[in-house]
Amino acid sequence: MTSTDPAPSTPAPSTPAPSTPTQQRLTRQQRAVADALAGFEGFRSAQEIHEDLGGSVGLATVYRTLQKLSDADEVDMLRTADGEAIYRRCSDTHHHHLVCRVCGRTVEVEGPAVERWTRTIAAEHGFGDVAHTLEIFGTCADCIRRP
Repeated sequence: MTSTDPAPSTPAPSTPAPSTPTQQRLTRQQRAVADALAGFEGFRSAQEIHEDLGGSVGLATVYRTLQKLSDADEVDMLRTADGEAIYRRCSDTHHHHLVCRVCGRTVEVEGPAVERWTRTIAAEHGFGDVAHTLEIFGTCADCIRRP
């Protein structure tokens, strides 16, 4: 903070302090979207989040907020097989996702072998400063057991 920045305001006792810089700049409606994401375990589409908010936030605001949070790396976004963008608040560490195609249950997984392979294949082809994403889709044990 510089001397020209206003001092941060203290949130009301019942309101949790924003955990990231982007969250500190959210409007009331954007905060509702961010808070809704924090309450989900799996990935959700913008339409599902909009429905979960009961219409209190416009669909366009939901989309803009999700894009803002995604751009700031505060949520993970992936595309389903049919191209729909889905979102989830995730941990701050590098990870991959194992996602159930049926119920959307998501598990964050680390992949040391993937990380080594990525560096190796990049080096073999003369690439540096490499980034990657990996999403694994399948059917979770609970959904497999369902009739």
